[in-house]
Amino acid sequence: MSPAKHVPTYTVPSLTAEDGAKVAEILQDRLNSLTDLHLTLKHVHWNVVGPHFIAVHEMLDPQVDAVRLMADDVAERIATLGAEPVGTPGALVASRTWEDYHLGRATTIEHLGALDEVYQGVITAHRQAAVATAELDDVTNDLLIGNLRELEQFHWFVRAHLESASGELSTADATSELGAARAAKKAAHEG
Repeated sequence: MSPAKHVPTYTVPSLTAEDGAKVAEILQDRLNSLTDLHLTLKHVHWNVVGPHFIAVHEMLDPQVDAVRLMADDVAERIATLGAEPVGTPGALVASRTWEDYHLGRATTIEHLGALDEVYQGVITAHRQAAVATAELDDVTNDLLIGNLRELEQFHWFVRAHLESASGELSTADATSELGAARAAKKAAHEG
């Protein structure tokens, strides 16, 4: 039985076991997302090439470390709620609702374009989780809001590379990770 469907025998004081299970289910999705983001950021770190390589390569390591710590905090909150955090690769792949990252070795601007889409997805789902936990559990809600502050700052770091002096975002009309990578590359060649 997955942790999302299992009602723990105990949870934190002032929450019912059922509410603890609901919060843990929300957090398990966030754990999957953060684990995936951590691995994606490291993959990009290893595979960026071209102009601005070292700047992007070095920008990503602190993001990798911070996202890994976020995942650890989320997993520990799941355990605190009396549920079982699941962090195996197979469980992640089986339960995720998003596609795997598509780019391998590519230019920094292509990876940054794709990461713009990745961060948009993670942040949007994190905001939804924060809303869903707002009435259920203040501690979990606070944890998610803290994650959002950092995730949004990292997204800004990525977007700063994609923004023109006039404030136009090269990935503004993209609807997919690969589309964003292409748009960023095209704008870089035109600029």
